[in-house]
Amino acid sequence: MTQTASEHILDRVAAGDTPVLDTVFAMHVDALERSGLDPQTYVLVRLAALVAMDGPPVSYAVTIAAAADAGVTVEQAQSVLVALAPLVGTARVTSAAGGIMRAFLGAAALAESDVPELRVP
Repeated sequence: MTQTASEHILDRVAAGDTPVLDTVFAMHVDALERSGLDPQTYVLVRLAALVAMDGPPVSYAVTIAAAADAGVTVEQAQSVLVALAPLVGTARVTSAAGGIMRAFLGAAALAESDVPELRVP
């Protein structure tokens, strides 16, 4: 049986061959420290940037997880959306709210499901 391109890519990712993810991770390693911001402000600024550029749900998932780790409250995140609305418009803010909800729902679904073990070579 021959392997499809998708199966080949998944096998490479499962084996740890993730150059794009590695690069993205490396870009963020010391960003908080280099910014000089406290952890809550840093995450709220990142949330604002995602809203402004209409980021995808997966970006909100990562940012919301970091926000929870930094002790950011739901009220603080909502305040960011309220503050941005006059600048970026209702379409971006409602899109962001939807992305955040999809991120939460996706995380909840993952938490309820059995996650397969990582395959190592």
